[in-house]
Parts: sequence; structure tokens; C-alpha cells
Amino acid sequence: MLPAALPAGVTPQADTLRSRDFLLLWGVGGIGNAMRWLEVLAAALFTLDATGSQMAVAAVSAARSLPLIFTAALAGVLADAFDRRAIIAGGTLLSAVAAGAIAVLAWKGMLAPWHLFAASVASGLVYGTEMSARRRMVGECVVPRLTARAIALDSLTGSASRFVGPLLGGVAYEGLGVSGTFAASALFNLLAVGMVVCVRHHQPRRALSVAAVVTDLTEAAGLVRRSAVLSTVLLVTMAQNLFGFAYSALVAPVGRDVFGASAALIGALAAAEPVGASLGGAVLALFGVPPGRPVRLLLVASAWFLAALAAMTLVTGFWASCLLLLAGGLGLAVYSNEQTTIALTETPEAARSRVMGLITTAVGCWPLGMLLAGFLADRLGPLRALSALGIAGLVWVAVTAVIQERRQPAAE
Repeated sequence: MLPAALPAGVTPQADTLRSRDFLLLWGVGGIGNAMRWLEVLAAALFTLDATGSQMAVAAVSAARSLPLIFTAALAGVLADAFDRRAIIAGGTLLSAVAAGAIAVLAWKGMLAPWHLFAASVASGLVYGTEMSARRRMVGECVVPRLTARAIALDSLTGSASRFVGPLLGGVAYEGLGVSGTFAASALFNLLAVGMVVCVRHHQPRRALSVAAVVTDLTEAAGLVRRSAVLSTVLLVTMAQNLFGFAYSALVAPVGRDVFGASAALIGALAAAEPVGASLGGAVLALFGVPPGRPVRLLLVASAWFLAALAAMTLVTGFWASCLLLLAGGLGLAVYSNEQTTIALTETPEAARSRVMGLITTAVGCWPLGMLLAGFLADRLGPLRALSALGIAGLVWVAVTAVIQERRQPAAE
């Protein structure tokens, strides 16, 4: 347990890193996110090579987050009833098994896009527990005054893994093929399972019953509805995943069909936005969150990235597109940090997992957004589709900002 106050001369960063459990959970998140994005890029490249269809690429990419729509809210309830450490370990093991199965199928020459779709759905079940289990534990394994700093460090790692994963995915796909790429993912996920087992964790648990599940979800939904802050977080999360993060389904088509790039360069394009988010996350981790209203920061940060997508048709050239996505990623660093920090600080402890489960359900708009991106790309082309998504997202965020100001005009 960390001390309630920082010793003289000890920085918040150093004190946060003194927590063994934080370091383990931090590493598990980094490995899991990196392997998730490595698999996303490799699956997209294989599907594009096998089918030539941008809609098929979008469908395979969307499969990874499809379970969020149906299971994320329930995951929040289960995270209160069962050992969160066991949930994370079991889910990570499932990811390792799914990746291993794809590696074997590819090695035997039997792999088809539908196999990747099924494996992505299985891994998506794990993703549904990310906020309600692992990220909650990250925020709670340090003293309360360091929660925002711990989340900032974890968000930084999430952003870094999102550029490391695609870069490794592009290089591995060219050098090892789809079989070697997924075999590596399976091995790293097994390493993460061992790290989770070493986390020291104790939690009070709630009794679980069908009636209690319905009651708990209803109470959590009511809490979010009554809070102008939490409802804004939910709406912005929906916008960011429906129109913002959906851009990831078009990275392979933009790189291959628009710029004629190699798999390695497509990995660099996919890494551009996460590089920007990592730079922004590093600044937040070192110097803290900018002063101001947290919800306003969330809204501005979300709009910043959506504006970058809207401007995609205004730039020419592969590297110019990379720079634009990198600039947009700076906003996502603030968005990711504020999203989790607000949810933790504005929600009573007893309801945190359930509320974070509802927010993860909003993340479930991501597969719908990817399917929309594929639909638009087939009709407008991938670059115009990106701009259309950005413009629609900006409108959504602007309307949300107006609603939030009317409900809560004063500072939080």
C-alpha cells in the first residue's frame, strides 16, 4: 500500500511506479493492447489480400469490438461479483488460445476470413472487461490523489501499444506471414496471463442473481442519466467510437488502394495517430492534466481528433496523411485520460464497475462505425469516407456540448 502523502522529494510519477501491482497491471495492459492492434492489422491485410473487399475488411475489423454491445454492461456487474484478477487472467488466456488457433490454421493453409472473424469475436469478449476490471484496478491500486496520474500512465501505454502493435503487425506480416504473426501474439498473451496471476488483489464482492443483475444495471443507468457529467462522457464515447476510432477499418484500404503502400508502410500509417496520442500521453504523465473543466477538455479533445479526420481529403501524399493523423492523436491522449478519470472520480465506489461497463458498452458503437466506414468507402472512396465520418462526429460532439452546458452551466 502506498503512503497517503508523498515523501519529500518524491515525484508523483516515481511514487506511482513504486506500486508493484500497478506495474504488473500496466504491463498486462500494454501487452494486451499491442497484441490486439497487431492482430487487427494482420487480419485486415490478410482479408484485403484474400477478398479485395473493403467491406469485408471492415467486417473482420469490427468483429473484435462487436461483443461490447451485448456484454460490456454485464461485464461491469460480473466484475463486482467475481474476482477481477481471475476475469482478466481468464480473458487473456482466451485471447492466447484464439490467436494460437489462427496460427495453426494459417500454418496448415486452411485460414479463411471467417476464421479471423470468429477469433476476433472471442478476443472481443476480453476487451469488454477492460474498463470494468483491469482499468478499474489500475486506478485503485494507488492512493486516490494519484489516480489521475496512474490513469495517465496507463493511457500513455495504451496509446504506445496502438502504434507498436500495427508497426510490429506490418513487419511481422511481411516477414513471418499471418501464421507467425498470430503465433507471436499467442505467446505474448500467455506471458500476460502469468503477470496477472502475480497481482495481489482483494475486493469485496456483491451477491449475483438474475434479479440483482437487472437491478444493478438499472441503477447504473439511472446514475448516468441523472449526472450531466457522466451522460456527457457516455455520449462523447459513442461519438468517438462511431465516427472517430472507426477510421481504423480504413487504414489498410487507404494505404493499399490510395497510396499503394507496402504492409510495413501501412503499419506506419496505422501507427501515426497512436504516436501522437503517445506524445500527448507522455506530456500528461509528466506534467499532469491541463487546468480547466474536465468535461470541457473531453469535448475539445474529441473534436480535435474528429477535425483531423474531416481534413483527410485536404492533404496529399502518404506522409502528409501520417502527420495529420499524428496531430489528431494529440487530442486522443486527453480524451482517453479524461474519459476514465471522470468516470472514476464522478461515480460512487460501489457503482464504478457498472458505470464503467456502461461506458464500455458505448465503446461498442465502434463495430457499427467500422461497418459504416466500409459502406462509405465502397461508395465514396476511403479518403472521402474518413472525412464524412469526421464531419458527422463533429456535429455529434457539438450537440452534446450544447446539451451538457444547458444541464450544468456551472463548473463541475
